[in-house]
Order: sequence, then C-alpha cells, then structure tokens
Amino acid sequence: MKNDWNPEDASGGTVLDNLTRDRLEELESAPRTPMRLFCDYLICFLPVLAGCLALAEYLWVPNLKGNRSTPTYAYFLAVLIVASLAFFAAAFRSRRVFYRLRYKAPFYAFVFLLLAGYDILTLKRGTLMLPYFPWADEILNAAWQDRAYLLNCTFNSLFLLFSGYFVGAGLGLVTGVACGYNRGVDYWVAPFMKLLGAIPSPTWIPVVMVVASSLFAGSVFIIALGVWYSLTIATMTGVRNIDRSFYEAARTLGAKPRHLVFNVALPFALPNILQGLTQGMSSACMALIVAEMVGVESGLGWYVSWQKSWAQYGKMYAAIIVLCIVFVFVNWGLNRIKRWVLRWQEGVVQ
Repeated sequence: MKNDWNPEDASGGTVLDNLTRDRLEELESAPRTPMRLFCDYLICFLPVLAGCLALAEYLWVPNLKGNRSTPTYAYFLAVLIVASLAFFAAAFRSRRVFYRLRYKAPFYAFVFLLLAGYDILTLKRGTLMLPYFPWADEILNAAWQDRAYLLNCTFNSLFLLFSGYFVGAGLGLVTGVACGYNRGVDYWVAPFMKLLGAIPSPTWIPVVMVVASSLFAGSVFIIALGVWYSLTIATMTGVRNIDRSFYEAARTLGAKPRHLVFNVALPFALPNILQGLTQGMSSACMALIVAEMVGVESGLGWYVSWQKSWAQYGKMYAAIIVLCIVFVFVNWGLNRIKRWVLRWQEGVVQ
C-alpha cells in the first residue's frame, strides 16, 4: 500500500492536528526496516539496562566508611527490573504496549539513573550528608517499619481530601450553572468570585481554624473553597458558550426551564465541567497538605511535619513519596473517568 502521508497540510500546519484514530493505526502499522525495529526494541530495553546498572552500583561500589546498608534497596531495584522485563516481553505480543513502552522507556531509564546518582551522593560518597539526606535504603526501611501508621495516615488524608472535594464540587456545579444561565445570579456572585479567586484558599486557614467548629470541618472548608472556585469558573464558562439557538430550539419543542438546564446546559458544558473537576483536584491536593501541616493532627501532611520536628528525615521522605504516589493515582483515576465520559470526543486524536 502506498504511503501518501504528508506531514504538512495546505495551511502550513501539521496533519497530526486532525489525525484520526484509524489513520494513526495505519501509520503505526506501516512496515519498518530491520534497523529501525532493532533501535526501537533497544530503546524499550533501556530501563532494564539502567536498572541493572543501578543495582550493580549499589552492590559493588563500596560504601563510605561508617555508612551501613541492608539488602532492602537491592530487592526494591530487583522488583523494578523484573517489572521492566515483563513490560519488555509484553511489547513483543502487544503493539499498544510496544508503542507506550517505546515512548516512556527513556524516562524510566532516567529514573533508574537518578536513583543510582542519589545513592552515590549519599551512601557511597557522603556528598549529601545525614540526617537531612538519608540514602534510599534507609527511606525504604523507615517506610516498612512505620507502614501501619503510614497506611492509617493515608486513609485519613484520602477521607479529608474527598470530603472537601465533593462538597466543593457540588457547590461549584450549582453555582456555575446558576451564574452561567442566569445573569441575575451572576450579578450577585461575581464580586465574591473576583475576591476569592485572587486569594489562594490556604490563605484563609488562620481565620477558618478559629471560626470552624472543629479542625476537620475547617480543613474541609479550605479544600472545598479551592474546588468550588475552579469548578464554578469552568462550569460558568461552559454554560455561557452554548449557542443560544440550542435553547431556542428546545423552547420551540416545549422544553421547560429545568429541561433547558438538565438537557441542554449541563450536557453541552460537560467538557468544561470535567476540566474544572481536574483543576479543582490540584487545588484540593495543595490545600490538603497545608491544612494537615498547620491544622489537622492526622494525615500524611501532619505526619511529614511531625517527623521533621523529630529529625526523622527517613520517615519524612517516605511520607512525601507516599503523598506523591497517592496524588498521582488520584489524578490518574480522575483523568480516566474524564476520558471515559468524553469518549464520544475521540473521533480526532490530538
């Protein structure tokens, strides 16, 4: 089959801007030269090579005098190497896995090299000194020793996060639809939006913690405030951008005001609403950490502050890593939900 793909279109842009899924699959299935395939699979194998290099560095490069290590970090690297090998083997059987690994393999290899570099600067050479920079082996051991408390703090953080998030999302959705649909409501709410939007939600913590009935309620309010603002702006923008002819057509068919809201405004504003929910989660995560560090005496943010006050930097870094993992998975799940709800928009790959 003749490949007539031209990277430049008539307007000077790229065809990738309007590349359909079928066309993308056609391009990916185009024949490759043996050398190109070899280079692609070599790139896919880079994480395994970098992982073996990091493991060899940890096992064979001598430690700085006085620095002791355990096999925990070696086991951790071995698990990551086995996982990289599993993905590499899966790339031979699945084209989707191959292209995904081909794209992300250099970054995965870079992460292994970063781990090796940090180990050299701490455990092997002592350039980054204790107690502020414990080596990776100490961080993993600290996380394992305090795993029960870390798990409990993780559940407390998630409960507080989603409590504030859902409260803010519900209020933001109602406010956004009301402001976008009704100019009278927007007249009274817009000044408060301009006031609150210019001030980050954690700024209100000193006031809220005094006025609120409990530290938990105050933290929920702080988290909900950031989510409310993000979702209100996004929803209001989505509702206002709806073509007025849609409302007129619905009224012609006998639609009542509630039908205009639920059957016209909300469906057409759904992409903006989901974008606001995604942005609101970022605000919620930031507000959660600040609230836990200065207010609520539970959760991962509080745990980080508590361990830092006792100079337990290994446990502090362990909690920070858990925080990063939790936030990554929360945002990943939210984006998956967004893609599933908006799957009807996937006619064009951008």
